[in-house]
Amino acid sequence: MIAIIDYNMGNLASVVNAFKKIDVPAKVVKNPDELKEFDKIILPGVGAFGDAVEHLNQTGMKEAILDFAKTGKNMLGICLGMQLLFDKSQEFGEAHGLGLIEGEIDYFKTKLKVPHMGWNKMFNKESPIFNGLENPYLYFVHSLHAVCEDKYVIGYTDYDYKFVSAVNKENIFGFQPHPEKSHDEGLQILKNFVEL
Repeated sequence: MIAIIDYNMGNLASVVNAFKKIDVPAKVVKNPDELKEFDKIILPGVGAFGDAVEHLNQTGMKEAILDFAKTGKNMLGICLGMQLLFDKSQEFGEAHGLGLIEGEIDYFKTKLKVPHMGWNKMFNKESPIFNGLENPYLYFVHSLHAVCEDKYVIGYTDYDYKFVSAVNKENIFGFQPHPEKSHDEGLQILKNFVEL
């Protein structure tokens, strides 16, 4: 059973619907005490990093996520959820994240339109989360991206320059694009995550 964490950041409906499409049971969870009952968790999210961290702290969900990560069970952060996995973000001033992956989140430094929005190719490294896929086209909406050591990077995307779009450290995975909005290739990523 998969927990989709609800922490009042963005629309959960598309994530819930994606798991229905691949016929995998998933439950939206607001109570941090429930997390330990699940095999895997999804940390989705659309919105501001600082507001998200504040809500996770106030509700006790931050501590529950960190405890879950220590069990070795797999978790996946999507979009803002991926950004929260890192040490800190520069969005609207510095805010500290979950610290599960070393690195930080910073603004795009480009003259191209920001947010980076729409379909783009991810150049992926070998990873079981990409089984059956090679350089998939995925749907992005974001103004900031991760900056971290190459050893954590399993996917890059080009938008004026190469930026980190997927990460993995042990049992922790993160995707900057939205697999749940990326049709068949995105659903394949979610299926692969379920099967890890």
